Amino acid sequence: QVQLVESGGGLVEAGGSLRLSCAASGIIFNINVMGWYRQAPGKQRELVATAFSDGSANYGDAVKGRFTISRDNAKRTVFLQVNNLKPEDTAVYYCTADVRSSSLSPRRGIYWGQGTQVIVSS
Repeated sequence: QVQLVESGGGLVEAGGSLRLSCAASGIIFNINVMGWYRQAPGKQRELVATAFSDGSANYGDAVKGRFTISRDNAKRTVFLQVNNLKPEDTAVYYCTADVRSSSLSPRRGIYWGQGTQVIVSS
C-alpha cells in the first residue's frame, strides 16, 4: 500500500506564509501526479494545485499567483509554498498522489493523506 504524510500546517496571520510538505511511501513504482486539495468547513473539497511528473503544474483560480507547488521526485515528496495567506485560505489541506505500484501492471491508484490544518487569522 501507499501512505501519504503531510506536514507544515499551522496558525498564521493574514499575509503570512507556510510551506506544506507531503511524503509518499510504500509500494511505489512511479508517481504521475501529486497535488493538494483543500476543504473548508461546510464547503466542498477544491483543487489547490497539482504537479505532474513532466514538471508541469495546474493551480486553482483562488490561489494563482500566491501558491507554488513543487516536487522532489527522488524523495517522492511534494511541497506547497503558500504566500500572502488570506482568512479564506483556512481549510484542511490534503495531499493526493496518482501511483503505479508495480512495473508488471499498468494499474494505478489514487491515494490521499490525512490532511494538515491551515488556519489564517485576520
